[in-house]
Amino acid sequence: MQAIAQGLAAREMLTPDPQAALTYQRQYPVRAQQAIQVCLRPGDWLSIESPGAEQICEILCSQPSDAWQKAVKAWPLAEVYAQQLHSGSGSAQRLADRLALWGWQGEGLTTQLPAAALPWRWQCPVQGEAVTLLLIAAGLDMAVDESFAAGELLVTHESAQELPLPLPYSPKPQMPEPRLEIRIPHSSARAYQVKAGEWIQISDVQGKQCSDFIAFDWQALQAGEELTLDAAATRTLAGHALPQPGLYSRFADQKMQTLLELVQDTVGRHDSFMLACTPKYYDDAGYFGHISCTTNFNHALAEYGIAPRAGWPAINFFFNTYAEPCGQIGMDEPWSRPGDYVLLRASRDLLCVSSACPDDIDPANGWTPTEIHLRIFPAQAEFPRALAYRNLPQEPARMTQPTAFHPRTSALTQHFSEYRGYWLATEYAGWGARAEYLACRERVAVMDLSPLRKFEVTGPDAEALLQKALTRNVRRLAVGAVVYSAMCQPTGGMIDDGTLFRLGEQTFRWICGDAYSGIWLRELALREGLRVRISESTDQLHNLAVQGPKSRALLETLIWTPECQTSIANLAWFHFTLGRLQGPAGIPLMISRTGYTGELGFEVWCHPDHALAVWDAIWQAGEPLGMAPVGLEALDMLRIEAGLIFAGYEFCPETDPYAAGIGFTVPLKTKEEDFIGRAALERIPASARPQLMGLILESEDLVHSGDGLYAGRFPVGQVTSATRSPLLGKTLALVRVQPEYAQAGQRLEVGQLDGLQKRLPGELVNLPFHDPERLRVRS
Repeated sequence: MQAIAQGLAAREMLTPDPQAALTYQRQYPVRAQQAIQVCLRPGDWLSIESPGAEQICEILCSQPSDAWQKAVKAWPLAEVYAQQLHSGSGSAQRLADRLALWGWQGEGLTTQLPAAALPWRWQCPVQGEAVTLLLIAAGLDMAVDESFAAGELLVTHESAQELPLPLPYSPKPQMPEPRLEIRIPHSSARAYQVKAGEWIQISDVQGKQCSDFIAFDWQALQAGEELTLDAAATRTLAGHALPQPGLYSRFADQKMQTLLELVQDTVGRHDSFMLACTPKYYDDAGYFGHISCTTNFNHALAEYGIAPRAGWPAINFFFNTYAEPCGQIGMDEPWSRPGDYVLLRASRDLLCVSSACPDDIDPANGWTPTEIHLRIFPAQAEFPRALAYRNLPQEPARMTQPTAFHPRTSALTQHFSEYRGYWLATEYAGWGARAEYLACRERVAVMDLSPLRKFEVTGPDAEALLQKALTRNVRRLAVGAVVYSAMCQPTGGMIDDGTLFRLGEQTFRWICGDAYSGIWLRELALREGLRVRISESTDQLHNLAVQGPKSRALLETLIWTPECQTSIANLAWFHFTLGRLQGPAGIPLMISRTGYTGELGFEVWCHPDHALAVWDAIWQAGEPLGMAPVGLEALDMLRIEAGLIFAGYEFCPETDPYAAGIGFTVPLKTKEEDFIGRAALERIPASARPQLMGLILESEDLVHSGDGLYAGRFPVGQVTSATRSPLLGKTLALVRVQPEYAQAGQRLEVGQLDGLQKRLPGELVNLPFHDPERLRVRS
C-alpha cells in the first residue's frame, strides 16, 4: 500500500542525464492492458513511469543484447501479460493483435518491472546495438465488484537523433503506409496534389512551428477557375460571425462547397483565415526583404500558372491567436509540441500548398523557425475523428475514444459531440431532443454515460483520505450506500462533484466528471502519508443510465440478484446492488439507484466487453414500454428542470459549493473533522454568498449561459444554464444571484444585447423546477 508514496517520490527524482545531448524526446502513454513498441538506438535513453504508482511494466525483447540482459537480470520474468492473453477477454484479443503485428513469436527475454521499481531509466550503450522492446501495461479485467484495475504507463524516449513522428491515431493495429511524404525545410513552402478521399497529415517536427495551408479545387484549376478556401463561406456555414482561434470541422470554397474535412487535431489552437505572413508585414516592422509565407506560396504555385498575390488567406495551423472581446487579434507562442499534428481529408481532388513559416521576429514560431512534415495517406485508409485532451499540461495527448456502447448508439444517430475524451450522442435521428426528453419524463429512456470517470480507492487509510478530500462525512456512509459530494481545493472552489460508492469497510468507488480528481487524490494521499491505493477503472466500467417512471419495471424483468444482495424492487434511493443479467449465469452487473434527470432511475454498470449484450437486453425489454435513447441535448433539458448542476456552467474551481447550489453537501455542523477547503468555507457564512436559484421567465425568448441578471439598472447575477421546458411550457434558467436578491418571488430581468436594450422579466423560485418535493425520484 506504500507503493504510491514510493513511486510518486521517485518520479520527482527522474531527471535527464546532464551529460547526454538529447535533442529529441517523445512521450508515449501505454493505456491499461495495452502495449507499445520502442526501438532504442545506441545512446538513446528510455524512462518508464507508473503515474498511479501501482502499475507493473512487462517488457518483451525478442533479441536481447548483453547490455539489456545485464540491465534487467535482477527483475522477475513477465507473467501477467501471458495470463491476460489466455483470459479470452477483449483486452486479450487486442493485445494478441498488437503482438502479432510486431512479429512477436514468444521467443526472447520477458521481464517484469514491479511498480515499486518505477520510475526506471536506462541508456542503450553508445557502442552497442539497437534494441527493440515491447512495453506492456499488463493486467486482467476488473469485475464490477472488484477494486483494482490495471493502470497506465508513461514511456519517455530521448535521443540525440530525430525520432519517428507520430502517425495519425487509429484503434486498429495495422497502419497503412503513406503514399507520399514531404519534409518542408524551415522558411519555405511546397505544393502537392491530393486526390479526393485522401488524408493529409501536417506535423510540427520540433514544436512551436506554424504551417500556413491553402487548397485549390484541381478540376476548377484545369478549367481556368481558382476555387480556393474561403473564410467568409466557411464561417457562414459554421454559424460564426467573426474569425476565432481553432479549426472548423469543414472548410468550404467560394461556392460554399466543402473542400476539406478536419479529422484529427492534437493541439486545439490554430488560426483560421488570417493572411499568411506577407512582405508588407516584415517591411512595416523594419525587416526589409524578409522572406514570407506569401512569397514562398507565390513561388510554389508559379509552375501551376497561378498568379501571385500580395497576401494569401490561409489556414494557419499551430498559429496561436486569441481574440479580444472588441475583436482585436493577438498572438503568442504556439501550443504545439514536437510531433503534434492535424489530419485532414480531401473532399475533392486538390492542389495544396503548405509552408514552414519563416517568422522569426516575434513569438509566432517560438522565435526559431523549424521544419514541417507532410504525409499523404491513400483513400482506403481509415482514421476515426478524434481530438486531443490532457489531464495535466505536461502529459502526452490523449485522443477521443468511442465508448463500448458506440456501435449501438452510432447506428441510431450521426450527431456526436466530444465529451471529456469520448464521443457521446447529442440527439438521435427519428426522435430528437424533445421526444427523448418526453420519453424520460413519461416512460423510460436509456443514455450512455460511460465518460464518467471511475476511481477505486482502497486500503487501510481509504476512509481517512476521502474524509479529507470530500466535503461529505464519509464515516457515516454505510456499505452498499452512495452519497453525492463536492471535492474542493483549499480556496473552497470546486474541483469536481461526484458520487461515492462504499463497496466495503475500506473499499470505495469515486465516480465523477473530471479525470483530474484521481490525480488530486493521489497527490493528497502522498502529502498526508496515507496507505491507500487509487486506481482508475474508467476503461473497466462503462455505464448506461436507465431513467423514467417505468425504469424499475423494466430492470425488474432483466436483473437477477442473489439472496445476499438487494433486489431491484427493494433498492433504495442512493444505494446500489450487485446482480447478473437475466439469471445467475448472466453478465455481472452493478446497479445503482442514481441518475441525472430528476426521475425514478437507475444506472447499470458493466465491463466494456459486455456492453453490447447489456444494451441489447435493455433495448429489447424497453421497446414495448416506449423506450427512447437520450442524447446530451435532452439530458441538458432534464437536468436543468431538476436543478442539477454541470461543470463549467454552475461551478468551476472558483465556485464554492454554496454558490454552486449544493451547500447541502457541506455538513459543517455534523462533520467535525477537517477537509480540504473547510477553512475557506467557514470564513464567509453561507447566507452571505451568492445563491443558485431558478428563474421562470415570462417571455418565450431563449436565454443563454452568461446572460446578465439585473435588478433595474444594476447587475445582480448571471444565468448559468437555461432551457425551454416542453412540459412546463416555459423558459427556465438556473441563475447565480447575489444574496440580497436571493428570495423566492423576487422579480428580476435577464439583460441581453448590451444588458439594457433588451430585458426579459422573470421570477425567482426555489429549485428544482420539476417535482419540487422530489417525490418521483424517491418513489
